[in-house]
Amino acid sequence: MNDFIKLEGIQHQFEKEQVLKSVDLAIPQGQLFGLLGPSGSGKTTMVKIMIGLLNPTKGTVSIDNTEMPSLKQLQQIGYMAQNDALYSELTGRQNLEFFASIYGIPKKERTARVNEAAKIVNLNDHLNKTLEHYSGGMKRRMSLAVALLHRPSLLILDEPTVGIDPVLRASIWKDLKKIQAAGTTIIITTHVMDEAEKCDELALLRDGYMIAKGSPAELKEKSNTETIEGAFLYFGKSQQVEVG
Repeated sequence: MNDFIKLEGIQHQFEKEQVLKSVDLAIPQGQLFGLLGPSGSGKTTMVKIMIGLLNPTKGTVSIDNTEMPSLKQLQQIGYMAQNDALYSELTGRQNLEFFASIYGIPKKERTARVNEAAKIVNLNDHLNKTLEHYSGGMKRRMSLAVALLHRPSLLILDEPTVGIDPVLRASIWKDLKKIQAAGTTIIITTHVMDEAEKCDELALLRDGYMIAKGSPAELKEKSNTETIEGAFLYFGKSQQVEVG
């Protein structure tokens, strides 16, 4: 597999606080890749730098051999933020049609694209309801549908299942595996250990450092632990010793 995304020497600073510290990362095409770490570890900052919403203080990002930010590449990315940017007074269909127009999807294709995206996240039966009548889980699935409308080659999801019950969480992960199988590269940020197990590869982040990278099985083997949580604690201690 080719390296689809490359981060080289990425550093980022907000005022006096350094949020990311010399991160080098390569992500192959077609992977479901996880960024795992607690709140404040730099996950959201990293994905915003990847898609060009933030410029790094130092370092470069490229996607498919194109340096970011790039308008051309941005058109191939679906991004789902932590907070749902939806319109509660509109129906699900109206929300999707509005975002389809923002993406520049031709009018003659919009109905098919809306139905396609809604089907992937199992919302077809709820498209005529206004979003004020959607549950929190349904709104997260609607945000995922919005990110899928333009059939992106790269899907970046920032904490997509936060606050969602286990049944809905399992449903969203089933959707993600289906999307990956169709050829989309997916990057997900999470602090949930059982979700991390479902990723092909992980980058473990702590205090702005990438402390380890590998498949869940590799990370557990290298740390001689039985869980991703145990591996995270092991590599976190190693990083503290190096920094100290």
